[in-house]
Amino acid sequence: MSVFTTVTPEQLRTWLLAYPLGDLVELKGIASGITNTNYFVTTSTGRYVLTLFEKNSADELPYFLDLMAHLAERGVLCPRPLRRHDGASLSELNGKPAALVSCLRGCSLETPSTAHCTEVGRVLAEMHVAGRSFLSSSINQRGAEWRTATAAQVMDFLNAEDHKLLQQTLAFQADFDTSSLPRGVIHADLFRDNVLFDGDQLGGVIDFYYACNDVLLYDIAIAANDWCTLPDGSLDDARTSALLKAYHVIRPLSANEQSAWPGMLRIAALRFWLSRLFDHYFPQEGELTHAKDPQHFQIILKKHIQQAQSLSSFAF
Repeated sequence: MSVFTTVTPEQLRTWLLAYPLGDLVELKGIASGITNTNYFVTTSTGRYVLTLFEKNSADELPYFLDLMAHLAERGVLCPRPLRRHDGASLSELNGKPAALVSCLRGCSLETPSTAHCTEVGRVLAEMHVAGRSFLSSSINQRGAEWRTATAAQVMDFLNAEDHKLLQQTLAFQADFDTSSLPRGVIHADLFRDNVLFDGDQLGGVIDFYYACNDVLLYDIAIAANDWCTLPDGSLDDARTSALLKAYHVIRPLSANEQSAWPGMLRIAALRFWLSRLFDHYFPQEGELTHAKDPQHFQIILKKHIQQAQSLSSFAF
């Protein structure tokens, strides 16, 4: 979440006339994240989040907005899209598709505890279960094909060691069989900055704009790689156990998923190493941006290769 497309208070006041949300009180840019333009919008009726979509087309966006509405209706703590007077939840602002969603309480964490990881595992499982009844479908725009194509774009920037690591991991990806693993709706970006907490109390999950239909275990691996990782790139046993056991209580992990866990951690690390490499070498200009270090996920990937972790150690 950053500001790439500037919106003035005057522009927003006019745009807000289509919504039953009262008068504009404050407009404030959000400076975290790297994909879409986001603002906090405070009106006389409350506080909301405005998103202008920088890369998604208007045709792609109903999946994400409808998914959030579907999950919220089933008790999952996530933003609820706001509807205009005409019933639409998607609009256009300054030439970009735009939407308003409810603003959840809490803030993101820098240093999660085992209690926080328990809540993350629980809400992730709740999302996966609630997603079973969501009828729309969307492919993973950052799946295996994207990872292969993006690797080709960044490969020549890498030193010999990183070049070799990337080639080896792409070969691993090509041989990694996920056909027997359960699939469904996934968040695909459940990092610490996309989960809000008020102390140990979960405030909710935000930023569903990478959500798609893919392997459920991939979603868990993405979360573990951020919520449970130590500075040296290895997984903290206590936090990983807390996340996985809380998840397993709601949606039990199959034997095939448990066997695939070490490989899925590598694939999840590859995805974010590549996206950060791409953003580093092909930056998108923005008014407020926070570039993220590609080396962080390279270190995690190397550690997963060196220390393949089995789920059998968590004794579900």
